[in-house]
Formats: sequence, C-alpha cells, structure tokens
Amino acid sequence: MIGFMLRLTIPAAMLLDCGPAGAQDIDPDILRAQAGTYLVAPENGRAGCRLTLETDLAIGGYSLSGQDHCSKPLPALAEAAAWNFDGNGGLILIDPTRKAIARFVENEGSPMKTEDETPLLLLSAPDGVDRLPTFRSLAGTWAMQRPGGEKLCSVTLEGTLDTDGHAPLSLSADCAANVARLKLAVWNINGFGLTLMSHDGSSLSFDMRADGNFDKSREEGGKPLSLVRH
Repeated sequence: MIGFMLRLTIPAAMLLDCGPAGAQDIDPDILRAQAGTYLVAPENGRAGCRLTLETDLAIGGYSLSGQDHCSKPLPALAEAAAWNFDGNGGLILIDPTRKAIARFVENEGSPMKTEDETPLLLLSAPDGVDRLPTFRSLAGTWAMQRPGGEKLCSVTLEGTLDTDGHAPLSLSADCAANVARLKLAVWNINGFGLTLMSHDGSSLSFDMRADGNFDKSREEGGKPLSLVRH
C-alpha cells in the first residue's frame, strides 16, 4: 500500500549529533527529498492544516510556510517558524525561540506521528483533503468496481474495532469469483490507505482519492480497481 506518508526518514547515524541536526549536517539530497507540502492532522479525524517544508535556512533549522492556516484547526502549530530533523529518524517543528512545539517520531511502515494523547500525523495527502479517514467515517457500503463502472462486489465496512485493531467487513453474495475467493473479512486504515484482509493472509490495498473514494494501490499490480461509496 502506498499509504501517503513522509517521503523519507533519516537514520540517526546519518546525522552528526544526538539532538536536532544543524543545517551543515544534512546531505542536500536528503533535505530536498524531505521537503514538500504535508498535511498535519489529528489521528481522530478532526481537521488539520497543510505545511510546506522548505530547504532555505531558518533559525533552528529550515524554513516552512503555511503555518498561518493552522491558527484555527491547530493553533499551536501557527507558532512554527522552522523545521528540522531530530537526529533519531524523526522531525520537529520549532517556534522562533527554537523550542520544539511538535515532534513527529518514526513509525516503520506508517506515517510519522506525535506521541501525544491525541496524536498528530504528518503525511502527504490528496489535494483538498484536510483530515484523516477514520473507521467511523469509512463505515458503510462500498462498490468494488472497475474504472469503467463494472461492479465486482458490494463491500460493507463495519466501524467497530476488534482486539487486533481491525474492523469486520462483509461481501455481497453476488461478488465476482476472483473477489469472493480472497475471503476478505476485516479491514484497516493506515494514513490515507485502506486495506481489506482475510484471516489467512489475502489482502487488497487501496489509496484515497481527493473525492474520498479509493483506487487500488499501484503496488498491488493487476487490473485497476476502485472502491466507491454507495
């Protein structure tokens, strides 16, 4: 699954100290790879804001823009004046006094997020989307179909999580044979990615579009496939 997330995380060994890295410590290619526009949004599905990480020097790190748009959804981030790597594979946002106001830690295979009671995630997002999908917001019935509209199956996503952190799903009785034999039974969310899974290892991964529907992840290969809300 593509799972829109930070493009690069930096192993601590690539930095020259244990605290936030100085500008002279960062390989320019790494800096350029990390720069870009990201959505910062609460994990609980409330609205977030977009920040652009830039490559110009600033006090305490590198410049950023877009923080004014955070004043309503995430007021604390409106004070951000710079960003930097933290020396441990994470990333920090810094105020004008060089105080870290948000620290995003590395999570293997998942977007970076803070360790607050209500975590904030830092990740790439479809244009026009200002919040993360949640189990509750995605619960309901979806059509699994080809881009031209050929329907293969109806998929009903439940919004209640089990002890493994997944939620159950059910397939309609008229599913195409190639879908039915996957025996999909549960689903999960990772950033803007959605994965349908069986209990024996089969899975299908999808990435969210700007309209809130999903297309099958490119890593899956095979024919294009979409999930469209009924």
